[in-house]
Amino acid sequence: MSGPGGHRDRRPLAAVLTANAVSATGSSLTLIGVPWFVLQTTGSAGRAGVVACCATLPIVISALIGGPVIDRIGRRRISVGSDVVCGLAVAAIPLLHRAGLLQFWLLCALMALGGLAHNPGVTARYVLLPDLARQSGTTLPRAASVYDAVSRGARMTGAALAGVLIALTGAESVLLIDGATFAASALLVGWGLRGVGAAQPRRAAPPVSLRTYKAELREGYAYLARTRLLLAVVAMVMLMNGTDQGWAAVLLPVHVERDLGGATQLGLLAALFGAGGLSGALLYGLVGHRFSRRTVFSVCVLLCGAPRYAVAALTGTTPPLAVTMLVAGLAGGALNPILTTVIYEKVPDELRSRVAGVLSAGCEMAMPIGGLAAGFLVEGAGLRGALLAVGGVYFLATLSPLVFPAWRDLEAGAADGAGAVSRPEPGRPSATPGARTPRPSA
Repeated sequence: MSGPGGHRDRRPLAAVLTANAVSATGSSLTLIGVPWFVLQTTGSAGRAGVVACCATLPIVISALIGGPVIDRIGRRRISVGSDVVCGLAVAAIPLLHRAGLLQFWLLCALMALGGLAHNPGVTARYVLLPDLARQSGTTLPRAASVYDAVSRGARMTGAALAGVLIALTGAESVLLIDGATFAASALLVGWGLRGVGAAQPRRAAPPVSLRTYKAELREGYAYLARTRLLLAVVAMVMLMNGTDQGWAAVLLPVHVERDLGGATQLGLLAALFGAGGLSGALLYGLVGHRFSRRTVFSVCVLLCGAPRYAVAALTGTTPPLAVTMLVAGLAGGALNPILTTVIYEKVPDELRSRVAGVLSAGCEMAMPIGGLAAGFLVEGAGLRGALLAVGGVYFLATLSPLVFPAWRDLEAGAADGAGAVSRPEPGRPSATPGARTPRPSA
């Protein structure tokens, strides 16, 4: 459970956790700041949905084709480059707006550029987790719980900060701060992963050619196709992420603007959701191993989504939705540690980047449609109708673990306990998510 020669080096894991915390804080600023910026400058829920689509469609494209690229260029380089491009793209939005040069098509293009660069960096850091856990001397389930808890805590802080900053200084300042967080994340990863072998390019890989690239890409899809639990995870999380994109980018901001009083309420609700998620992830890391994975997952996935939509549709005040968001976050906090552990157990080391890219692409496939559909549903059916329709889709998706036999495999490997990172036999899954893992957007 440690590095070569028994030496434990916690620096790389600490650097990645810190970088993720900084990056997740900035992402929360964007998640709240961009929709609010669009609503303030255009007043259109439909345009907010278009921007959300432009931001997420390139994420799916890069995930579909990027797995082999990550291994060849190196996880450290990909992570740093991703943060640099994302930081420049998001910082350009307020700067161009202040100069009077930001047209709507250019806003969409900048969000698309950030989306295209974002997923490879997230995947590169994510697939390093088993190696970093082993090098630091900790167990994989504990590292996965901490990884998710840190990200959730950062998103909670970022959401609260975004609400306050938007109210005090406007959405433009929030986006500039987000650009700075990407720069900080790039510096942390560049420093922390120096000398980590798993973060370097794979020198033994065959020469670069279209044929070898297609073969490596095909390996990732073939592995997913023959692993029924991973297919079930992708199908369910795809629908969850699609509806959650509509919630975060359109439905919740519009509901808050029309009914709840402004950006500070939006920040409060997002922070409560993040606080619940942080608590849920930490709680699962402490005691989750004592319970059936499938039981915990099935209950939590039902609580984390659909109730939010129903309460927002049927009430017009902040307190009921605030309580619901806190409970939903608490339930959602257990999901990613379970999925992350299961995916790492299922996928052999040499296929990790390729399969993670395919999983991310599948899980995020519906996100562009989710944001776009939510915007037009609000304009066509009204906010309440849109909330109930999207929430109904979410509820049906989360019934999957109770209905389909493939989810029984969620328990396989749980008895191995201790969370040791083992190498599955080639061609046969061992007895895994998170996100983008599959990462439910909750």
